[in-house]
Amino acid sequence: MAAAIKAPKFTISFLGPRYWLIWLAVGLLYIITWLPLPVIRAIGAGAGKLIALIVPKRAKVARRNIELWNPALSSDEVDRLYHENIRRTGMALFETAMGWWWPTWRVQRAFEIEGAEHIEAAKAQGKGVFGMALHNMNVEFACRGIGYSYPSVAFYRKHNNPLIDYLQYHGRNQSNKYMIDKRNAKALLAAMDDKELCLYLPDQDYGPKQSVFVPFGGVKDTATTTATLMFIRRSESVPMLITSQYTKRGYKIKVFPPLLGLGEMEDHAALTLLNEHIDKAVKEQPESYLWMHKRFKTRPSKTSPSLY
Repeated sequence: MAAAIKAPKFTISFLGPRYWLIWLAVGLLYIITWLPLPVIRAIGAGAGKLIALIVPKRAKVARRNIELWNPALSSDEVDRLYHENIRRTGMALFETAMGWWWPTWRVQRAFEIEGAEHIEAAKAQGKGVFGMALHNMNVEFACRGIGYSYPSVAFYRKHNNPLIDYLQYHGRNQSNKYMIDKRNAKALLAAMDDKELCLYLPDQDYGPKQSVFVPFGGVKDTATTTATLMFIRRSESVPMLITSQYTKRGYKIKVFPPLLGLGEMEDHAALTLLNEHIDKAVKEQPESYLWMHKRFKTRPSKTSPSLY
């Protein structure tokens, strides 16, 4: 707990002209979050189209990632998945605001948890949980939701803008235990030793350092961080995938069965197996996944051609 990020404090400078546009945007988002969820989703779909126009390069990355991830998809299937993903991208903006500002009763009413028995089983054994969360669009809102049933510990990246950092920290920390600096691996290990539910994101391209190249979807050589295995091997916590999904009435947090034995396998085999499980989880609702991130950017060598 000593390693927890200190809560940023409100300062009078936040009321200065430098922050007026942020306050205007915050006020608009806050008003929209009080609308019925179906209305927010409709607005979010429109915002997604606008985002695709503003950052067309990122939109192209999303389409390319979908093509690479599942080469069996027809062009029409890629197109449908891409457009739905763009809509979910726009909704993610409002889900962040919902996660920060919705009252407790409304967050709890919108959520259900599937697979909670896996967390309960780990707790019954006197162990913590190493929750490997997927980069789904609604992960920000999901972190708030899971905290009401299972308060967690997670990494935190401080925002460069002080006001946004203030809003982000206090928005995220409403239902969970505490957050630690994203570079403080020792603090996360300590939390796991304290039998906490710890959330970690293993499914992005973190560059060539401390990564191995294993398959993910249709890409044979995908840079996959070995830090995931370090946390598993140096802790007695039970590793399991956790993902957030859309439902008609709101959202579902799905906890997958424990991935036992990963720590005993060599890196390549372990991360190949992990990526297979991540791939299956993504396929349950691929339109919700963060495809705008260049997941396949890092190549095995400097001479390998870019996939983008």
